[in-house]
Amino acid sequence: MATMDTNHPIGDLLGGLVSDVSMLFRKEIELAKTEASEKLDEMLSAGRNLAIGAVLAIGAIGVFLAALVSGIAALLVAMGMHPSAANFVAAVVVTIVVGGVAWALIARGIAEFKASKLNMQRTARSLQMDATVARESI
Repeated sequence: MATMDTNHPIGDLLGGLVSDVSMLFRKEIELAKTEASEKLDEMLSAGRNLAIGAVLAIGAIGVFLAALVSGIAALLVAMGMHPSAANFVAAVVVTIVVGGVAWALIARGIAEFKASKLNMQRTARSLQMDATVARESI
């Protein structure tokens, strides 16, 4: 059974408690900094992989579109069109189709940004409710 040491005044005990709690908070802050640093490193690595993948995907799309132009040009040549004209027509057709899809996606994205206006209504409502509860409990 533990015995109480009565040789220490209560002020010393409280001072020790405050010191221990302070040290605990410092250790927790150090742990949080270390963990945040590790998470940041993971996020940077993931971001780097995402960027490299995106660059490679853009390259692959470019190669695919070039192959599409070549294929359409070959079909047009097989139908009797002059090769230079077939390449031009194929490139224009692919450009118009891909440009139209890109324009539609960009327009849709802009419209969605305008519609949402990036309001955080749920968060604002939650904060208002918290403030109301805090005021009522005082």
